[in-house]
Amino acid sequence: MTTFNKICAIVTAGGVSNRFGSNKLLETLSNGKSVICTTIEKFLPFCDEIIIPCHSDVKEHIENVIPYFLDKIKFAQFGKTRQESVFRGLLECENNGGADIVLIHDGARPFIEPDTIQQTIEKLKEHKGVCVGIYATDTIKITDNNGKIIKTIDRNTVFQAQTPQGFDFNTILNAHKKLKNESFTDDSSMLEHLEIEVYALLGTQSNKKITFREDLN
Repeated sequence: MTTFNKICAIVTAGGVSNRFGSNKLLETLSNGKSVICTTIEKFLPFCDEIIIPCHSDVKEHIENVIPYFLDKIKFAQFGKTRQESVFRGLLECENNGGADIVLIHDGARPFIEPDTIQQTIEKLKEHKGVCVGIYATDTIKITDNNGKIIKTIDRNTVFQAQTPQGFDFNTILNAHKKLKNESFTDDSSMLEHLEIEVYALLGTQSNKKITFREDLN
C-alpha cells in the first residue's frame, strides 16, 4: 500500500475580503477561535508542514494565537491572484525539500470535516489529482449576457468544486510552472487544462466558504 513520507498543506489567506467588509479570516467563530486558526488546526493532525501565503496581519495573528504549532507552520508572501499565492506556497514547499502530496485549501473554509481531509489523502494513493465538492441540488440554467435563459442542464453532472484539492506534489508544481502566466480560479482546472485526470470526491454541504457575515454561523 502506498504511504506518504511527507504531506504538505497550503492554506490560502491572501484575499482582501471586499464583499465581507473586513478581514474575514480574523473573525471569531462560535468556537471562540478565528476563522484562519480554526482552518489551520483542522489540517495539523494530517500534515507535516502547513504553508500559509498571507498578509502580515494574518501572520502576526497566527503567531500570537497558535505559537505552539509554529514548528509545522511556514509563511509565504501572498500573490496578486489566488493562483500566484498558491504557486508561492508550492515554491516554499519545494525549498523545504518538497513533499509527496499537497493539499490546497481555502483559509476561509473552516468547517471542513476531518473525514474529508483523510479521504482526500487516501484518494491520492490512486490518483494524481483529487477535487472535493458536492453535486448541485438546484436546477442549473445557462443565460446569455442579457439574462435570457438559453438552456437548462442536467444538474446530476454539475459538480460544485470546494477545497481541499489534493495533488501529487511534483505534478501540481510543474502545472503551476507551465501555466504561471495564465489565470485559473482553482488548481484542479490547471491539471484539466493539461489533460491530467482529476477525480471528484464527494464532500459535505457544511464545507462552505465564508463570503458574507451570515456565513460565519
